[in-house]
Amino acid sequence: MSIIEGEVDKTEDEVGRQPVTRRGARTRQALVAAARVVFERDGYLNARLTDITVEAKCSTGTFYTYFTGKEEIFAAVMEAAKNEMLHPGTPHVSDDEEPGVIIEASNRAYLESYRRNAKLMQLLEQVANIDPDFRAMRQARGRTFVERNAKGIEDLQRRGLADPALDPMMTSRALSGMISRLAFNAFVLHEGEDFDELLRTATRVWCNALRIDYPVDRTS
Repeated sequence: MSIIEGEVDKTEDEVGRQPVTRRGARTRQALVAAARVVFERDGYLNARLTDITVEAKCSTGTFYTYFTGKEEIFAAVMEAAKNEMLHPGTPHVSDDEEPGVIIEASNRAYLESYRRNAKLMQLLEQVANIDPDFRAMRQARGRTFVERNAKGIEDLQRRGLADPALDPMMTSRALSGMISRLAFNAFVLHEGEDFDELLRTATRVWCNALRIDYPVDRTS
């Protein structure tokens, strides 16, 4: 069962021009890391390329070796965060563990990853409102999240562990939207930030919706 928010299929290496040497790879990586610092500090609209190059300790010419402008390096920053959001290091849970335990572990990993990347997620929401390309990126992320969780629900249904009357895709849309919005409210808007309560509530709602027992002692 996967409760981990998905991303667009494009990899980080497909954003911008790619280095041909190890030194170039390090320079590009430094630019992306510096851009994240600047975007999180100043916001997307106020971020300047000169601030990014100063943070990365490189020249403007070097910047244009790898990126065409602010939009492209912002996309690279979001792609760099993709791997963590897509594979946030879910704690190992054996395959024969109760479904509720697996859902809780996945929810915990996702929420912890979202909390680490909250400023970037806030920026993506803002930029998506003004740029159609990033709006498409945001929508693609959401679709992948929903499709991935729908497959998990279908698997539970095939195994006789989840309510067979539920439509997997529609159920996933409802539950995936819930967990994403809960994370945004908690870590971006700072509403209801008690992590353990957030985890318990989100997991109980998931389990109740699927008619799965939730072992409450796991979060004690």
